[in-house]
Amino acid sequence: MATNSKDYDFLQIEPHWQSFWENTKAFRAENNSTLPKYYVLDMFPYPSGAGLHIGHPEGYTATDILARYKRARGFNVLHPIGWDAFGLPAEQHAVKTGTHPATNTQNNITNFRRQIKALGFSYDWDREVDTTDPKYFRWTQWIFLQLFKKGLAYVDERPVWWCPELRTVLANEEVVDGKSEVGGFPVERRNLRQWVLRITAYAEQLIDGLKDVDWPDSTKRMQEAWIGRSEGAEVTFKLETAGLGDLKIFTTRPDTLFGCTYMVIAPEHPLVNSLTLPEQRDAVETYRKKAASKSDLERTDLAKDKSGVFSGSYAINPINGARVPIWIADYVLMGYGTGAIMAVPAHDERDWEFAQLYQLPTPRVIAGETGDETLPYTGDGKVINSPGYDGLSWPEAKKKITADLAARGVGKGTINYKLRDWLFSRQRYWGEPFPIAWVSKEDYARAAKFRRDLPVSPVTFIENGITQYALPIPDAALPLVLPDVQSYLPSGNGESPLANETAWLEIWLNAESGASVPATEAKPAGDAWVRARRETNTMPQWAGSCWYYLRYLDPRNPDALASNEALKYWDVPDLYVGGAEHAVLHLLYARFWHKVLFDLGVVPQSEPFKKLFHQGIILGEDGVKMSKSRGNVVNPDDIIASYGADALRLYLMFLGPLEAMKPWNPQGIEGVYRFLRKVWRECITEEGAVNPRISDTATLSADAEKVLHETIKKVGEDIEGMRFNTAISQMMILLNALQKEPALPRATVRDLLRLLAPFAPHICEELWARTGETGSVMAAGWPTYDAAKLVATSLKIVIQVNGKHRGELTVGVDATDAEILALASTNAKILPYLADKPLKRSVYVKNRLINLIV
Repeated sequence: MATNSKDYDFLQIEPHWQSFWENTKAFRAENNSTLPKYYVLDMFPYPSGAGLHIGHPEGYTATDILARYKRARGFNVLHPIGWDAFGLPAEQHAVKTGTHPATNTQNNITNFRRQIKALGFSYDWDREVDTTDPKYFRWTQWIFLQLFKKGLAYVDERPVWWCPELRTVLANEEVVDGKSEVGGFPVERRNLRQWVLRITAYAEQLIDGLKDVDWPDSTKRMQEAWIGRSEGAEVTFKLETAGLGDLKIFTTRPDTLFGCTYMVIAPEHPLVNSLTLPEQRDAVETYRKKAASKSDLERTDLAKDKSGVFSGSYAINPINGARVPIWIADYVLMGYGTGAIMAVPAHDERDWEFAQLYQLPTPRVIAGETGDETLPYTGDGKVINSPGYDGLSWPEAKKKITADLAARGVGKGTINYKLRDWLFSRQRYWGEPFPIAWVSKEDYARAAKFRRDLPVSPVTFIENGITQYALPIPDAALPLVLPDVQSYLPSGNGESPLANETAWLEIWLNAESGASVPATEAKPAGDAWVRARRETNTMPQWAGSCWYYLRYLDPRNPDALASNEALKYWDVPDLYVGGAEHAVLHLLYARFWHKVLFDLGVVPQSEPFKKLFHQGIILGEDGVKMSKSRGNVVNPDDIIASYGADALRLYLMFLGPLEAMKPWNPQGIEGVYRFLRKVWRECITEEGAVNPRISDTATLSADAEKVLHETIKKVGEDIEGMRFNTAISQMMILLNALQKEPALPRATVRDLLRLLAPFAPHICEELWARTGETGSVMAAGWPTYDAAKLVATSLKIVIQVNGKHRGELTVGVDATDAEILALASTNAKILPYLADKPLKRSVYVKNRLINLIV
């Protein structure tokens, strides 16, 4: 019910309409609608204890405007929200306070939900998801099992970032300058047993699929660079020391083999110890320890100083038999290629710098455009100093040398990727448990009698000299939930707190049904029971965010992650909006999982996100990214209390282009707030009555009518193009034009409110009701423009005298230059400035102004 306040009382209006929308389920999306669908998706938030700051609602406001606009255009709109709620911060809070992570997480979610509802976003709250809900992560575990059964999940001992203080493994992106992103604690490299997902099996598909999506070019380039597809050759260098075998390298330029003057292996390469001579051992060990504290980004930074240490050993170049020294340097990563490279300093800037530092030879094998040999030459040219290949272009030489190496059995053409398999383990409590139990070889064979879904090649791991077999828990036993623990502290030996929960950890497991009892009890009767130890690692936070957009389609389905009907109807999001900081990892991981689900026939399309848009960052008043430590965070609760949610929404969009980075300006919101008050006063008097200027019989002037139809056209096009700031500017122009009219047609007011409603929904609902309209403004559709009304019949010409503005002139669009000059020079307002002075000349800017020079 509309409020009776005499002025724009947003503190009363906004909660009223938020309750109305919630109680009427105004934004509920129907799975079986005959309307065309539109699925607009936000990257769902992590519910931190700090709550929302002013930067968070920017993208949410943009998608909400689009969702409301599409509903007005007759679409069945799915606009959902949920919570990416597993993760380290909640567990750290539990360690500090003793509060269960679930309690802390739910408290944070409650606060986030309150803040989001206060902004009036048109989410379908019936579809809300929470990655920590067992009904949700049951399907996260189910998807993992599909990866496992497809041979895409395995266990390996890998060098990982280990934080002794947090006592957990961290991903590369969670390490900044050798310290944990959370807490700023020193980290180190350590080999630990890890679950790994074989994302490299989909490297080619992940690159190829980018051509089918409408994404920012910069994001596509980042994904392509991260995957790093390279065509080249794998070349075998025999080691000079007998009994050590060969050293294989990958190179994109086998045509430069004659220019190889040294080789480099990564500090983690398995041959380091064997290749290091006794007199070099101390230097090598010192260097390896130093390298272990650097991130991969630091090690491969082209701008950093190069460093290395000689192993003392040599390899033999297969193309010419040359003896090549083997160095150890941290600019080579074990995870890329073979962890070893051939160095051709004359034609590679990185190798050149290294060679200059250690005084290594730099012979040229590609002819450059100049004879300057004081710099590396990285351009095209013909091969030189390469007997048998001289004079060939480098692509010809590359092809011929690769073929010759293959014929001799010391090389082959191949494709390599920078992309490495995905480390999928975390040694902490607050994450999805792996639906895996470890059993002996004999028990695995017993389980296989009852299970036809076990992998052809079992996943195994050797622990204390005994081979353990990974047995997947049957689907029917999902979800596997976390036990209550005595302590949230990781064990400190590479395992999570779950390793201390003996009753949950050591079990008798029914391989057929998934039922379990503690191993301290007697073994139940039946052949399907095996002795098992549950996996103690948990999944990373990425797991739940890899597929959440699918669960929104059918969030209460107990039998599938979503029904086939829902998957077919909603397809994938038509628009995905989120921060550019997720341009690589989240999007890459989600694409990988989606492609696996597509190959399994679970989803009907191969790419998860058709169109992607990155909103820019809103900085603090000081022009720096908002953070509590800097004290420049703006709380949306405070802005809503002072100006209302509609003013905040409008200002967030008016700050500048959505994709741009822009600072928050507390004075700027005053302008959009005044605009909303003007809209209010055009509709409602100070006494609270409908403004008498509004009439069913009033008509607009031709000029105002033209502005109205221009605005209808432009606002619709700008919303479609995500140009919200210019749409708002155009509505301000319209309001200014309407204020000059002696009276306003009721139909014009209807159009104004329908145009503004997606941006400022509360005030428009209120004014819609107060001006006597029935139903909701959202149900009134979108106004249409008349193209004929956009054609101007007259022009306004500015009149200047000696360059100074002195008046205006209205003429027909077909007026000639001579007619315009005559009308301007005889205009009553202009004559005093001419004062019988002779007109020297006139300058006419077509359709804009005329300057009379006297």
